[in-house]
Amino acid sequence: MDSSQNDLEAIRRILAELTARVYRIEHKLGIEPESGEAARAAVTLHPPPPTQPVTVAAPQKPELHAPPPLIPQRVKTAHPAEPHADLESRIGSHWLNRIGIAALLIGVSYFLKFAFDNNWIGPAGRVSIGILAGIAVVVWSERFRAKGYQAFSYSLKAVGIGTLYLSLWAAFQVYSLIPSSVAFGMMLAVTAATAAMALAQDAQLLAAFALTGGFTTPVLLSTGQNREVTLFCYVALLDLATLFLVVFKPWRRLLLMSYAGTLLLYLGWYFSFYNRSQLGLTLAFATLFFAIFAISPLVTLQPEGESAVFASITAVLAFVNAVVYFLQAYAMVEEVDKTKMAWFALALAAVYIFLSRQVSTRKLSQGSVQVLHFLHLAVALGFITVAIPIRLDAHWITIGWFVEAGILLWVADRIHSELLNIFALAALVLGVARLLLIDNFYTTDLIFNMRMATYTVAVVVLGAVAWYASRRTDEAGSTVAAIAVIGLNALALMALSHEVADYYSRQMPAVQSGRSPGYPAYAAEWRSIQIERDFTYSALWMAYGAMLMVVGFFRRSAFVRWQALVLIAATVVKVFVYDVSQLDRGYRIVSFIVLGALLLAISFVYQKDWLQLSAKKKLRRNEEGNRTTA
Repeated sequence: MDSSQNDLEAIRRILAELTARVYRIEHKLGIEPESGEAARAAVTLHPPPPTQPVTVAAPQKPELHAPPPLIPQRVKTAHPAEPHADLESRIGSHWLNRIGIAALLIGVSYFLKFAFDNNWIGPAGRVSIGILAGIAVVVWSERFRAKGYQAFSYSLKAVGIGTLYLSLWAAFQVYSLIPSSVAFGMMLAVTAATAAMALAQDAQLLAAFALTGGFTTPVLLSTGQNREVTLFCYVALLDLATLFLVVFKPWRRLLLMSYAGTLLLYLGWYFSFYNRSQLGLTLAFATLFFAIFAISPLVTLQPEGESAVFASITAVLAFVNAVVYFLQAYAMVEEVDKTKMAWFALALAAVYIFLSRQVSTRKLSQGSVQVLHFLHLAVALGFITVAIPIRLDAHWITIGWFVEAGILLWVADRIHSELLNIFALAALVLGVARLLLIDNFYTTDLIFNMRMATYTVAVVVLGAVAWYASRRTDEAGSTVAAIAVIGLNALALMALSHEVADYYSRQMPAVQSGRSPGYPAYAAEWRSIQIERDFTYSALWMAYGAMLMVVGFFRRSAFVRWQALVLIAATVVKVFVYDVSQLDRGYRIVSFIVLGALLLAISFVYQKDWLQLSAKKKLRRNEEGNRTTA
């Protein structure tokens, strides 16, 4: 029994040591064993301490090799990641393999060139080698993908696919071994095979390779001949295939690639072959491309989760597509018929209003829906704004922008749209800027002329802005209303001042026609007209200030009264500084009497306190005192 028990103890010691070694190996390799199994195995292999003291010491030694629980040891022995581990890994796994592939291709190309220069290989052999090499590299790359080296596999696929395209190009363009139809069919087969691989492997990068090859094919097979229908039908098929792919795969960037390829091929053809006789067909193809990318946001909307990336891509695509299409049409249509181009812009505005309504009804990604809805609406209003200067001329452009601002303001109030309010204000600013900086009126009638009509439209629209804004209860509404009131008063005063200037400018040619400048009375008559004009300016400003003061009292508006006070103050400065030195005694007397009477009347109204300003001020002080006491 003693020998059998000793043998059993020896076996247990050996198993304990083996368990401890396996445990340490797993620990070094980073393998996580099931919790506590190894430790429990190491413990259960040891018997309970025997009663004899001699047999106690021997089995205790293997227990010293059994490691403690895994978690504390992993915390102690875990090595922190080196600071440059990511950069080193990226350089080693990505850049070195790309440089290596490039070096290998350069070496092979040098060898092939040397062989070609020495006529070791004929044209057919060269093309065959290229095609076989391209297929072999693509097939070889699959082995690396199966082993988990996807980046390296995609790099090899890019090399192989590029080799196939170049080989087919050489077979057609360089050696004339195959006709263009055969080369086109083979390139199309390469593109289709690459797209099939992209779908099978769920790889967006391979889809980008396929798309690049597809748009490169017409360039590689170009013969310098005008084949508009063939080229643009092929491009349209590529765009539709891309759209179909993006509907089922979240590969939104392919839309940008497809649009860029379409635009480059279109512009390349346009600058090489387009003439006016091709207007209808070319515009039809441009419209087809525009329609494909205009509807792409509608058919590729995704649920929440991709909204940020998707919104940015679709917003850029929608905006660029609209602008580029309009410029394409403008370059072709404007020189033919300017009126048709204006209607074309309005038709585009209607299309984008329709698209904005369609987007707003979607119940998917709310972030994307909001961005697209407002972007389409903004583009529509932009086309309306552009149509006005295309169709109209001179001051009619200004009037058109004012009318647009008024319509947008009315619609915004009906549908409670802040965006339309912003666009209305933008159109109004454009109109005012053009009125003040660009428009140059030539009038023959006093008051009843196009300048006064244009200013009147501006004042009316500003009055509408002030009225709509005053109905709001927020601070922004009050600010807009105040600016609009100031603007309409300034424009009204400027319009009346222009009429005064025009009236007296017509008197001066009459003086010139009646007498020569050297005649002694000529200077006196000229001076008399200038004095009358300056006096009329003062009278006009005083009258307008008095009118504002009356309106301010009637409407109980301190804001309007302050405007009246500022204008009257400017008139006071003019009378005391300029009129005293320039006007004749009679005009000077009238100016001071009228101004003094106006100031006394205003002062009397304030002293009578008809608006009860003192009571309001006292009440306000009492309220402040009560709050302080409380």
